[in-house]
Amino acid sequence: MSKYKISLILNIIIVIIVIGASIMMFTGFRFMPGEIILESNKLGMFKFFTVDSNLFMGIISLIFAIYEIRLLKGCIDEIPRYMYILKLMATTSVTLTFIVVFAYLGPLVGNIYLMILNSNLFFHLLVPLFSMFTFIFFERNNKMPLKYSFYGLIPVIMYGLYYLINVLIHMNNGIVSPVYDFYYFVQNGIWTAIIVVPVMFIISHIISLILWRFNRIKSNN
Repeated sequence: MSKYKISLILNIIIVIIVIGASIMMFTGFRFMPGEIILESNKLGMFKFFTVDSNLFMGIISLIFAIYEIRLLKGCIDEIPRYMYILKLMATTSVTLTFIVVFAYLGPLVGNIYLMILNSNLFFHLLVPLFSMFTFIFFERNNKMPLKYSFYGLIPVIMYGLYYLINVLIHMNNGIVSPVYDFYYFVQNGIWTAIIVVPVMFIISHIISLILWRFNRIKSNN
């Protein structure tokens, strides 16, 4: 089976998982018992980077799959470079979600298991893993020079601006309620944003750079 066929199957799986998990969170459906953490139903769910990054991944995977179908049918000769760039951006986003959950939020709440309940089982774990696996092993190419690794920062910068503005407008005597600072980034004071924001951008670029490098291994050889 060609790498395009495997990638197509994996992209379709990602799309199905994202749709299913989004419906679950939107409706509040739960199939696993446990404390509700970082979940919100209906339109409130879109405040989370987790949800936004996964939806972005789902949309890009769907478009990528359409291109792969056209490629396999002989309608086009290759998948455009901008699709690989968008795939890098989306994969960087869900990988950041994965790392933040398991390296920061899980230890912060003291129970990583609570971070992978119900829809978050798919958003926090399965979609990021499928996305990384697909991009690294079955969507390898040499269409992206090093400079394109910076594109992985775009979704993070956009969400970071939203999050920071939301925190600032809900400050009360220098304190922000966890209702608005739901990732607990500035609970020790708004000054911590000076540290948190650059750190998140640096981590995001490191993720994008690593994904970019692994994506190029086979094509360079």
